[in-house]
Amino acid sequence: MTTLPQTTEFRIKGWHVLTGFVAAFGIIIAVNVTLAVNAVRSFPGVETDNSYLASQTFDSRRDAQLELGWDVAARHDGQRLILSINNAKGYPVRVPDLQATLGRPTNVADDLLPVFDWDGSAYVAELSLPAGNWDLWIKARADDGTMFQQRLTVAMTR
Repeated sequence: MTTLPQTTEFRIKGWHVLTGFVAAFGIIIAVNVTLAVNAVRSFPGVETDNSYLASQTFDSRRDAQLELGWDVAARHDGQRLILSINNAKGYPVRVPDLQATLGRPTNVADDLLPVFDWDGSAYVAELSLPAGNWDLWIKARADDGTMFQQRLTVAMTR
């Protein structure tokens, strides 16, 4: 006579269900905490101390900037960052004061302060960049004292 092996019947009990729920929600909470911590660490910071006060003069600053008629462009040729500022007639503009910050759009860890030299037609900074998207934030003061501010995108492909 042959005997069949004994099978044990498995039943899901309350502690199995509780363990499953705790594990599932534990994973969800851990992922959310990780994402929140990384978001706070990579946040570049405050753009302006008081956005309400900045908004009160926005239109007049924008209008003054538009009256300059400048066409501003930035590009990278592999070894140099080239910033061109041209007036409404297409002639290059040399400004008395130029400040620039080059960085990634999403965080400030790779921010650079390029040192531009005037070459007679554009501002040039010797700078090699890794591939990806870069933003160039410029602040330039015109001869008449008007402040010009703009963010330009510089895409690097390899």
